[in-house]
Amino acid sequence: MDNAIDLGRPTSGDVIDLITADHRLFERLLAQLRDATQDRDAVRRAFADVLIAHGEAEEELVYPVLRKQAEDIGQHEVEHGREEHAEGNEALLAVLELKGTDTQAFDDAVEELSNLVAHHLAEEELTILSPAREEVGPRVRAELGEKWAARRNALVDEHVGAVENVRRIVAKARREELIES
Repeated sequence: MDNAIDLGRPTSGDVIDLITADHRLFERLLAQLRDATQDRDAVRRAFADVLIAHGEAEEELVYPVLRKQAEDIGQHEVEHGREEHAEGNEALLAVLELKGTDTQAFDDAVEELSNLVAHHLAEEELTILSPAREEVGPRVRAELGEKWAARRNALVDEHVGAVENVRRIVAKARREELIES
C-alpha cells in the first residue's frame, strides 16, 4: 500500500460513526481520483482496498446484526445495500482494469464510480444507518464497531482491492444475480 495515502486504522467506536467516517474518506479519495494532478494510480489502488474492505466487513458483520436489531431495517434495505455494493464494485473494476489514468476512458469510469458511490452513501446513511442509530443500543454499536474496524483493517492489509480479487467479487455478485451479467 502507498503510505502517502492514509486510509485510517480505526480500532473502536460506534460502528455508525466509523462507517460514516469511511464514507467521508471515500468522498475525499474520489475527489483525488478526479484530480489529474494527483498520483491517480496510487489513489485508485488505495481506494480499491478501502472500498472493498469496508463493504465486505459491512455485509459480513454489520448488516446481519442491524437487520435483527432495528425494526426499520428490513431484508429489502439490506439486499438493496448489497446490490449497490456489487454495482460499486463493478464500477471499481472498470477503473482498475484501465491501463492509463490520463485518458477520457479513465475520467468516464471514475465519474461512473463516483456517481454510484455517492448515491449508495446517501441512501445507506438514510435507510440503514440513521434508523440503526435510533434503534440499536450504544453497547451493540460499540461492539460492532470494534469487530467491523478489525475486519476492515485486516482486509485492507490483505490488499483486497487487487484487481484479481475485485474480478472474483464481481463474478460472485453476477452469479448471485446482485448485478446483471
